[in-house]
Amino acid sequence: MNHYRSCGNSPGMMSNLASNKFHALSLLGIAVLLGACAPGSGDGLNVSGRPLSEGGDVPLAATLESIQVNVFDASCTVCHSGAAAPLGLRLDEGNSFVGLVGTSSRQVGSLLRVEPGNPARSYLIRKLEGTAAEGDQMPLGGPPIPQATIDFVRQWILDGALPDSGTVPGQAPVVISMTPAPGTIGADFPTQIDIGFDRDIDASTVNALSITLLRSGGADQFGDANDVQVQPASVELSALNPRLAVMDLAGVTAVEDLYRVTVAGSGANVVLGIDGLALDGEFAGTFPSGDGNEGGDFVATFEVQGLQASLDSIQANILAPTCAVSGCHSGPSGPGLPTGMDLTTADNSFNNLVNVQSVQNAALQRVTPGDADNSYLVQKLEGTAAAGQRMPLAGQPLDPASIGVIRAWIDNGANR
Repeated sequence: MNHYRSCGNSPGMMSNLASNKFHALSLLGIAVLLGACAPGSGDGLNVSGRPLSEGGDVPLAATLESIQVNVFDASCTVCHSGAAAPLGLRLDEGNSFVGLVGTSSRQVGSLLRVEPGNPARSYLIRKLEGTAAEGDQMPLGGPPIPQATIDFVRQWILDGALPDSGTVPGQAPVVISMTPAPGTIGADFPTQIDIGFDRDIDASTVNALSITLLRSGGADQFGDANDVQVQPASVELSALNPRLAVMDLAGVTAVEDLYRVTVAGSGANVVLGIDGLALDGEFAGTFPSGDGNEGGDFVATFEVQGLQASLDSIQANILAPTCAVSGCHSGPSGPGLPTGMDLTTADNSFNNLVNVQSVQNAALQRVTPGDADNSYLVQKLEGTAAAGQRMPLAGQPLDPASIGVIRAWIDNGANR
């Protein structure tokens, strides 16, 4: 996610990303929107290789359609697309509106990524213009986006940050995003749950009856007497984004547990589009939801679990958000670093770390089960390796407590 120009040539065991904590601080929300590794961003060119100031194939205009082509598609979606999009921010067509408009910045909670009518308070603009209080101007490591291009983004926001006009009428709404992402394991209890839809939703149908949250009560399964209904502070459609439902969890006691979100498309209380069609909600693990027919509930789970000495927890809290990003440890597997050390999933991390010989120090394995001291991964994280620099490259060291958890996992056998 932190795209340095050198990220594709780093000789180190880990990528040049900051640790899970410090990485988030350095990038501040959507700081990687126009990352230097994205094609064309450094030279101010669009996806077709033409200057952004000219508009390329689609003339620059203060509309989402134009900004999508000339900014997001040209410079962002190489990273910000798919299930592994950094910070869950997908900027591909159909997802960018929900990901930006009315959505809080992950690092500066007092600001929205895009606040309709107010470009000066939109975090996107601050990062593009280099006026954010923290972090670097985007694109990181490359020339700034021309102010003439940013001015079109500003005008779009000033005009109300309206959605695209490409929605096909007469179709049931589907879910296109959820934050926290389905199936994830997080160390912190979320302050809110965001549900994104592909079209405008009838606000009167978004409430605590149509969108619910359940936790397993420690049973790691649902449908028994242990289930606990979570009572949110509120559930409502965003006043700034007619395609974003927000469950506010302020005041809810944080409990490490398995949680299940249900958005109703069937029953007495269902989410409806503005044309009266019920949610097409069936979810098989990938977005968008639905089976092509009106009706059906969207059901997804996420887990709150502090960093644990297990590969799944280490993957979710450290490797996935800080290492497995485009241009860094993103695969496919191969002899070269950093991309050749594929850390995109727990299975890939296991196969690329455990009992695998180090490229820099052939006398050591990246992870030697039962021996953290002689695991090259630990030496690189602690800065004791004989060759190369301490990882993460160009970032602050991973905190000792997190390294201690990784050590414990290795000393316990580095089990999958």
